[in-house]
Order: sequence, then structure tokens, then C-alpha cells
Amino acid sequence: QVQLAESGGGLVQAGGSLRLSCAASGGTFSRHAMAWFRQAPGKERVLVAATSRSGGSTFYADSVKGRFTISRDNAKNTVYLQMNSLKPEDTAVYYCAATLRYTNYGPEGAYDYWGQGTQVAVSS
Repeated sequence: QVQLAESGGGLVQAGGSLRLSCAASGGTFSRHAMAWFRQAPGKERVLVAATSRSGGSTFYADSVKGRFTISRDNAKNTVYLQMNSLKPEDTAVYYCAATLRYTNYGPEGAYDYWGQGTQVAVSS
């Protein structure tokens, strides 16, 4: 059983940056592919970025390519999401998630473990 805890959210002006962290405990972190999802008010939760078990393979939604970077430190059991050039449309609750079922990334239903979420608000 893996427990995930996000941190680093907050309020930032458009064009600013934030770094989200997700600390994992329990289980073997390096065996899990990790991902960041987000859910904006009134919208469905969507995949933002994902990383493979080793961190050697990554995926990004088109909306964040070139602005967000996902990384992981298996020695620290932590996955990060560096968010640059933030836009008001990036405002959402951000969740990290873990899966044993995929080496790289999978659909939302494949993720068995979820954090509680951290709020990111970007003002114009």
C-alpha cells in the first residue's frame, strides 16, 4: 500500500512558476510509474504528465508541453512537477498518482494510489 502526499501548491500570477512535490511512503516507490493529474472546477480530471518507473520516459499533455517538467528521485521516494509560464487555465487541484500496472503510463483507471491533491491557482 502506497501513501502519497502532495505539496507545493499555491497562488501565483500568470507567467510565474511553482514546483509540486509528491512524497511516497509504503511500498517500493521505484516499482511504480507515477503521474500528475489535475481537475479544474466543473471539469473532469485529466492527465498532465507521467513518468516511467526509472524516470527515463515521460509523457506530457499537449496543453503543458514545453512549460511543465515531471521528474522523480527514487532515492527520495518523491516525484516532482515543475510548472513554468503558468496560465490562468492551469488553475486546478493537482493530484499525484501511482501505478504498478504500467511501466510508463496508463489511463486514469490504471492508477491505484492517489494523493489528496494540492490547489494551484493562477491569477491573470
